[in-house]
This record gives sequence, structure tokens and C-alpha cells, in this order.
Amino acid sequence: MILKEFSKYLQQYNDEITTNKTSATKLLCEWIKYVINKNPKKHADKIVHKEIMLAQNTQGEFLIVGKSESGRVLVNALYKFALSYENFLMSRWLENKKPSDFNDNKKSN
Repeated sequence: MILKEFSKYLQQYNDEITTNKTSATKLLCEWIKYVINKNPKKHADKIVHKEIMLAQNTQGEFLIVGKSESGRVLVNALYKFALSYENFLMSRWLENKKPSDFNDNKKSN
């Protein structure tokens, strides 16, 4: 159920991921921050609140930590899901591409 909620969030950013404007792991941090900062009403939100801690340094970088062993398993699952989702999007994007689509059109003299 938590992966389902996260996947709904990721799907909103498919274009940004395929154009390399963001990554699924960055979106994972944003999603966790969003869930933690709101009043948990759904069961999935309550679990994220209880099991995951998000820390941010002065440079704006995030650290996601599980508060318990089950929280660490959840963080690991979310991270692996983010990576696999990004790989899926990129492989789907590459399906209709030809090698010539990646050639540099500039002619050298």
C-alpha cells in the first residue's frame, strides 16, 4: 500500500524523469517530506510517520533513515522501487529510439 501511494506520486513526474529534470530518488525524498509534514490520515501515511525519519543538512541534502528494523526495510524497498521505476521509464523511452537519434548533427571540418 505504501509503494502504491509512492508510485502514484511518481507517475505525476514521468516527463520530468525522462527529460532528466529530476530523478525518482529525489522524488522519494520529496514524497517522504510531504507525507511527514502533513497530518497522517491514511494508514500508509501513519506507517511512514512511525517508521521513517528524514533529516536535512544545511546544503539541502536529505538523509532517509528507518526508525526501526521494519523502517529500514521500508526505506530500502522504497529506494529500490524508485530506482526500478526510473529504469522502467527510461527503457520505455528508449524503445522507439534509433542510434541516429543520438548522433551529433554538427559536421566537423
